[in-house]
Amino acid sequence: MFKKLIDRLSVDMAIDLGTANSLVYVKDKGIIINEPSVVAVNNKTGQVLAIGEEAKKMVGKTPAYITATRPLVNGVISDFEVTEQMLKYFIEKAISSSKKFGIGSFSRVIIGIPCGVTEVERKAVRDAAKNAGARTVFLIEEPLASAIGAKLQIQEAGGNFIVDIGGGTTEVAVISLGGIVVARSLRVAGDKLNDDIMQFAQKEYKLLIGERTAEFIKINIGSAMPTKEKKEMAMRGRNLVTGLPEEVVIFNDDVQRALEKSVRQIVTAIKTTIEETPPELLADVMTNGIFLAGGGSMLKDLDVLISKETKMPCKIVDDPLTSVVRGAGIALENIETLSEVMSKDNEEEAFK
Repeated sequence: MFKKLIDRLSVDMAIDLGTANSLVYVKDKGIIINEPSVVAVNNKTGQVLAIGEEAKKMVGKTPAYITATRPLVNGVISDFEVTEQMLKYFIEKAISSSKKFGIGSFSRVIIGIPCGVTEVERKAVRDAAKNAGARTVFLIEEPLASAIGAKLQIQEAGGNFIVDIGGGTTEVAVISLGGIVVARSLRVAGDKLNDDIMQFAQKEYKLLIGERTAEFIKINIGSAMPTKEKKEMAMRGRNLVTGLPEEVVIFNDDVQRALEKSVRQIVTAIKTTIEETPPELLADVMTNGIFLAGGGSMLKDLDVLISKETKMPCKIVDDPLTSVVRGAGIALENIETLSEVMSKDNEEEAFK
């Protein structure tokens, strides 16, 4: 009776706690939150002023006493208290959006984490979610969540090769029988590509540009391979020599060269993982191909480059930006059959 009452009051959710964006999936509702993982804090009082979309608008535009930062770096918590505040905000928003008189402390939460994290980093995520009001916390590794979100048959005896390129990390994994057989976590992903463009602007044009400008350039004219098509774009920033604002025109082949080293690191990680994959599973991968997920997979011609370098088919999954949270959401909806792909805390078992 008590368990049924709790189930009615609880608002179970899956969270993709990303370096760049956080998404929340609520059971029976789907994805209801997709906001930047940014928090604006008043340094004088320690008060959180804004979270998510509102905080992102403040990046680079705040007075000295206000800091708009990301509390997660390379997929792991760098500021525990701020992450806790952000999680609490997302959980409370999800509860209110679900139009249920839910009680946060009764909610079960599944959170996606990079596969290379330490036990200390895992505990930090669990503790932050618990302190934010979750009743039970499940952790699911992002490549597994992405594979589930892409509707790959991960519980069967066959090789599934997934590459999840997020904001802070690139996760490369071979999955079979509901577990990760071979994995590699690389701290080169979308944010590093943005940084490459910022460094290129400084080196080549002595121009200081912001992260948002770099990301805009990457999305619009960035590519993983040289292309015959010529594109150009105005790049505005501050001249480091004169200190004055300046606008220069940047071309797509310039951006491709700026991104080349980081893209090469991602491709090398994929090739190394292939070398470590058992032959029987590799035979399946050669048939099924490599699946790309995450926002970074949308870089123009990245799938073409990977296919060329590995001599295997390469496909971008449907809606790659939401693959992790969709997979975690499917795990939430099928918690009995998919429980073995997740790790769970051992507290408050009486409520299960």
